[in-house]
Amino acid sequence: MPWIITKYLITAAVVVVVSEAAKRSDRAGALIASLPLVTLLALIWLHVEKQPSAKIANHAWYTFWYVLPTLPMFLAFPRLLARFGFWPALALSALLTVVCFGVFALAVKPLGIKLL
Repeated sequence: MPWIITKYLITAAVVVVVSEAAKRSDRAGALIASLPLVTLLALIWLHVEKQPSAKIANHAWYTFWYVLPTLPMFLAFPRLLARFGFWPALALSALLTVVCFGVFALAVKPLGIKLL
């Protein structure tokens, strides 16, 4: 139980650091947020918990493919925010991400990459 609490605390600290940095500087907050900190933590947790190398490698592999269809959201959200306000922009951005993910999953399937 202490291990899972430690994982929660460290992982939550990353989110707090990003949000606090973003309050002070848009660029610094975005830079820290764009770093694959959660993925790095997940890889560390998997390694420390003695998961097989294949599982750790698969996590990194699939993370790459899952990140790509999320990128359009970062371009759409600022425009949607200016036009619709925060909550509708967030919902529309999430919907856009789901659509992009579905289209992307279908596009890479012929390449032997199964995301769904």
